[in-house]
Parts: sequence; C-alpha cells; structure tokens
Amino acid sequence: MGLNDIKKELKKLDKDKLVDLVADLYKKNKSVKEFLEFYVSPNEQELFLKYKEKVYEAFFPKRGYRFKLSDGKKAISDFKKLEPSKELLAELMLFYAETGVEFTNEFGSIDEPFYNSISSVYSNALKLMAKENILDKFAERAKKIVDDTSDIGWGFNEELEVIYSDFYN
Repeated sequence: MGLNDIKKELKKLDKDKLVDLVADLYKKNKSVKEFLEFYVSPNEQELFLKYKEKVYEAFFPKRGYRFKLSDGKKAISDFKKLEPSKELLAELMLFYAETGVEFTNEFGSIDEPFYNSISSVYSNALKLMAKENILDKFAERAKKIVDDTSDIGWGFNEELEVIYSDFYN
C-alpha cells in the first residue's frame, strides 16, 4: 500500500474519526507524539536543546562508560525529520563533531571508524552551511574543531584540515 492509497482512505473518514486516529497515533508512537507536539507548539530552541543533550549523551552517557555514535547520529537524523531551521540543524551537526573531539582529547585515541564518523558529520555540516550561506556564522567553531585535533592520530587532523579548506580559504 502506498501513500496515495492511505490518503484515499483517510479522505473517507469524517473529522471525528480522523481526530481519533491522530490521537491514537500520538499515544502509541513516540516520534509521532514529538512531531505533533512540535507542529502544535513549535519551540525550536527547546527542541534543539533536547537533541543537543542526546548528542552529548551519546559520547558521555549518564550511566555506563560506552559511547554510542549511532545514538548521536540518530539524534541528528530525528531532529532533521522535525524540519527545524537549517541553521539549528547545522549547529547540532557541528556540536556532534565538537563533542567527538572533546571525547578524544579527554580519553585518548579511539579508532578509525570513530574518526570517520566525526569527519563525515563535520563535512555534512559544512556542506549544509555552504548551501544555506551561513558558513561565516560558524567559521570560528569550524576552525576550532580542526585546531583541537592537532595531537590526534589516525590522520584525523589532516582529514578535517582538508574538509575545512574546501569551505574556508
């Protein structure tokens, strides 16, 4: 069944049945609940802070000691699905890279997949910023990420320098 089939069936429902269906989805699906709450009361800053905390906790969990990069990337993906401003999305992506660098500088060398993840999100953040013409707003933070990796191995610093120089001359 496709989206058009769903739309046809939904159009057959009266308003009360449609409201009941949406309310049922709200109760049963966490992402639908979050989407509808944001739709009804779009507080981007509050939402951003919530997802920023999720990214931070992916590196520095409140319980346990294992970082989970997938949780940080999922937080970015989930935030993006809510369609926030591109600037806040770019800021969250940059925060992921900053937090990854902070984690490495605090705990020492990790591994190549870890650094590939940070580099990838950093690159995607700068691509988004370039597309949205907001590179200047984040120039200092983007440069600081590169500078803060000067003592990290695995070619991580060099990779970030190349990415940075592709966007900032």
